[in-house]
Amino acid sequence: MMSRTEMYRPKHYIRFVTASSLFDGHDASINIMRRILQANGAEVIHLGHNRSAKELVYTAIEEDAQAIAVSSYQGGHLEYFKYMIDLLNELDASHIKVFGGGGGTIIPREVKQLHEYGVAKIFTPEDGRTMGLQGMINHMLQLSDFPPVIDVEKDEQRLYEGNKQAIARMISFMERTDADHQLKRRLLETFRTKQNKQIPVLGITGTGGAGKSSLTDELIRRFLHETKDKKVAVISIDPTKRKTGGALLGDRIRMNAIFSDRVYMRSLATRDSHNEISEATKNVIDVLKAATYDLIIVETSGIGQGDAAITEISDLSMYVMTAEFGAPTQLEKIDMIDYADFIVINKFEQKGSLDAFNQVRKQYERSRMLFDEDKRTFPVFGTIASQFNDGGTNALFAALIDALNEKFGWNERVPYEKEKVSLERNTIIPNERSHYLREIAETVRNYHKRVKKQSEIASNLYALERTKTLIADDEAIAEQINQTFDQQMEQLNEEEKRLLTSWDEEKEKYEQESLSFHVRDREISVNITTTTLSGLKIPKVKFPSFIDWGDRLRWLMKENVPGKFPYTAGVFPFKREGEEPTRQFAGEGTPERTNRRFHYLSEGSQAKRLSTAFDSVTLYGEDPSYEPDVYGKVGESGVNVCTLDDMKRLYKGFDLVAPQTSVSMTINGPAPIILAMFFNTAIDQQVEKFKEKNKREPTTTEYKEIKASTLRFVRGTVQADILKEDQGQNTCIFSTEFALRMMGDIQQYFIDNDVRNYYSVSISGYHIAEAGANPITQLAFTLANGFTYVEYYLSRGMDIDDFAPNLSFFFSNGLDPEYTVIGRVARRIWAIVMREKYGANERSQKLKYHIQTSGRSLHAQEIDFNDIRTTLQALIAIQDNCNSLHTNSYDEAITTPTEESVRRALAIQMIINQEFGLTKNENSLQGSFIIEELTDLVEEAVLAEFERLNDRGGVLGAMERQYQRAKIQEESLYYEAKKHSGELPIIGVNTYLNPNPPSEEEIDSMKLARATKEEKELQIANLRKFQEKHKDEADAALERLKTVAREENGNIFAELMETVKVASLGQITEALYEVGGQYRRNM
Repeated sequence: MMSRTEMYRPKHYIRFVTASSLFDGHDASINIMRRILQANGAEVIHLGHNRSAKELVYTAIEEDAQAIAVSSYQGGHLEYFKYMIDLLNELDASHIKVFGGGGGTIIPREVKQLHEYGVAKIFTPEDGRTMGLQGMINHMLQLSDFPPVIDVEKDEQRLYEGNKQAIARMISFMERTDADHQLKRRLLETFRTKQNKQIPVLGITGTGGAGKSSLTDELIRRFLHETKDKKVAVISIDPTKRKTGGALLGDRIRMNAIFSDRVYMRSLATRDSHNEISEATKNVIDVLKAATYDLIIVETSGIGQGDAAITEISDLSMYVMTAEFGAPTQLEKIDMIDYADFIVINKFEQKGSLDAFNQVRKQYERSRMLFDEDKRTFPVFGTIASQFNDGGTNALFAALIDALNEKFGWNERVPYEKEKVSLERNTIIPNERSHYLREIAETVRNYHKRVKKQSEIASNLYALERTKTLIADDEAIAEQINQTFDQQMEQLNEEEKRLLTSWDEEKEKYEQESLSFHVRDREISVNITTTTLSGLKIPKVKFPSFIDWGDRLRWLMKENVPGKFPYTAGVFPFKREGEEPTRQFAGEGTPERTNRRFHYLSEGSQAKRLSTAFDSVTLYGEDPSYEPDVYGKVGESGVNVCTLDDMKRLYKGFDLVAPQTSVSMTINGPAPIILAMFFNTAIDQQVEKFKEKNKREPTTTEYKEIKASTLRFVRGTVQADILKEDQGQNTCIFSTEFALRMMGDIQQYFIDNDVRNYYSVSISGYHIAEAGANPITQLAFTLANGFTYVEYYLSRGMDIDDFAPNLSFFFSNGLDPEYTVIGRVARRIWAIVMREKYGANERSQKLKYHIQTSGRSLHAQEIDFNDIRTTLQALIAIQDNCNSLHTNSYDEAITTPTEESVRRALAIQMIINQEFGLTKNENSLQGSFIIEELTDLVEEAVLAEFERLNDRGGVLGAMERQYQRAKIQEESLYYEAKKHSGELPIIGVNTYLNPNPPSEEEIDSMKLARATKEEKELQIANLRKFQEKHKDEADAALERLKTVAREENGNIFAELMETVKVASLGQITEALYEVGGQYRRNM
């Protein structure tokens, strides 16, 4: 056990900016760090995931922070951190400390290089072990514990010129209680004489969690779009925790529109103030007025019913609330209704919003004595700020502009209608279906009740049958037994009777040398025994030897053989001959380099199961560029693909419609664009074959036939699961609503074009687990997400059996006991629900899933031990009959896998499949007492989690409340604390430590798979070549895409199939932002 490190108590107010680096969704660790920083008294401006060096540096300057702390796990860290230091030096902010960490991905020589360049500290796994979390936090706070920098004379002059750094420093000076009071008074007097008295101050206040920040951001976005030259300043106030003195300044993370020369934003903590605004707010407003901003917005922390302090410092005030505060008895107590110029009921999609809207109008009428006025003219608005281009928010903005025109002499015109409410929400799950998860839990439990009841009847029948045999000579008792037998038999359902009567026939089938079965109308015959070197015959599937009919029925209804409902043991009767579940995983540098790796990995394998990792530039829908932080990430930790030509180079030499070729693409945010590129690649490949064979171009009819045939036969999966991205990993780029619409459009396109062998989504728990969730949370959230897609697609009018076969799942596993049964539980729940609740056919009942061994159990210390963990994880995945498996390479904790490490990872699977004797049997988990118990325990825990999600409004309602993210992060913190304390032993990491650990020189000399300068240059050159080639077509294609996206019934994916032929990934992403909105980060 490690000794407890004492907290460092800062002498000054320390402000930190925290984030994950550009194109990096790994924000679990930085979230832990920022929480501990707050607990130690720091004021933290947390920006979340995917933040560029410029965003961080400009934020630190605007916020006048002493330090920046960044986690960087996606490669490109040298360029990223150096670019930050360069920007800080260039912008006269070299005093701002930069801290970073990236697990083992930043190796010792790179750490040294960054320290020499000016980074204050890069924390390594060894630092974590020796210093502990608290020791690392103490180090950061000590180096950052200095007063804010200011040159009063110089910064005063720069302030009048609108310099943001000078504004920030002057605001900090006004906040300081230890500053020269006479100097402060003189400055304020000067500011007041110079300021324009007509600069309006808009105060926005309201209850905590009402969506003030999102609404403010939407108003700023419209302000920038509709006014061409005016500037806006935003002051956002959050409460200081009295116990610690720290504060989470959490509004900036919600803002997408503020990164503009025309916007300045500053987060303030209330510090010694005991209400919703800080003591310095009035002085801060004077500073901003002197800096000649045209509009100043002050957003307060959440308030209670009797708070109205904002009215003392603002010219116009806005009160933001939600429906739950709209009860008449509550409204009478709310002070702001008496004073506010605008009253907003946000989150108007929630139940009761319209009633609250009407009640607020009535209270407004009573408090203002406006009984003769038309209520429709009252400034009460219903908004859904989270909805892109929301009508209610448009109306609110129009009313705000009208007030500014009238009271402050503005002369602005806006094109928005004056409707006061958001008339409708583009609902994903209809309100009448909002309790689907509770219904699902009840369906599974009711099925098990039936199993229990019916198996008890079957046991009674068996007991009666045996008794009858034993007392055959006593006719009177035999007659009574026959009557009881008939009565019991009447209580047995027809389906259960059929199962019982089929037992002996089924058992006999599995005792033969071979067995025939049907898959999609094809009869397949397989040998079902394997002969060992010792001459024993091992059955591929061992049928149980139960005698009691109750035991038989219970087993058939809860377990059954692989390929039979409820598919607990597997969805196929046997594994396919010659096709093991092994996936050949690659992704590095350019498409050409990754293509070579694919050919290397699949050499000698009949099945080409290509699994593709993309670099973070591609994952976030961007094109490669020379911007240093972007350039550094090109081709790192994955392959860079930004055009259709790239996609063709990536899969060159593989027949993409061959039955044994399957392509998996791990991509989410821009998945529709990448998938459209892949389908076009497959189609064009077949067109080239036609041209080669026929020595001519295909006719229009022939092209259509080639396209239709290709889409029918192409095999693989695209991840595309946007729900888990929001909950766990965060490579979200579009608004969640728009991303879900595109997912639905992909599935509709699959149905319309008979895409039968490709999965439209891989519903993933892997990234939920990697973000810190335990195995039960991973499984529960993932299945709940899957059922959410089912409900959404049904609400769009799709038939369950048209889309369910296109859904697949993707789990992480690990060494926790629950992982042994993760597939069994998933298959059983899915099958029961699909049959019993949705009435789906047999194919739709089969849950197919991919397993990737745990990335979280890849440790940067003793990396050779990682293969041992991976082997055990691969073993339980194969024994659980997963449909495909990717084994991580031992060195992935440090670098993109090398050829040598990937070969070892593949060998793990090959040895288990081909050498390990027990895998000759394909249902070895069945019949184990602990496996059966674990299956039932995990299943019930998952159903309980479904009910918790249900009570928070289903998956989407829980996401809005940040339930999933909070739970994942709590479990992550629990794991890290146990690991750090040593309560959770991890061999080679916190126990059984290497007495001779590798030296820094040895680590530095490791072979690392990094993209070369030449590869990065090639990608940028190829991008420009593609854009130049299609420059006359791209703009029109992008406009057509935007038009289809705006149409209510337009299929975006169908249009993307055309757009990708002439536009690059980044161009398409930017176009879709305009019509679908960007993702809004959450705390």
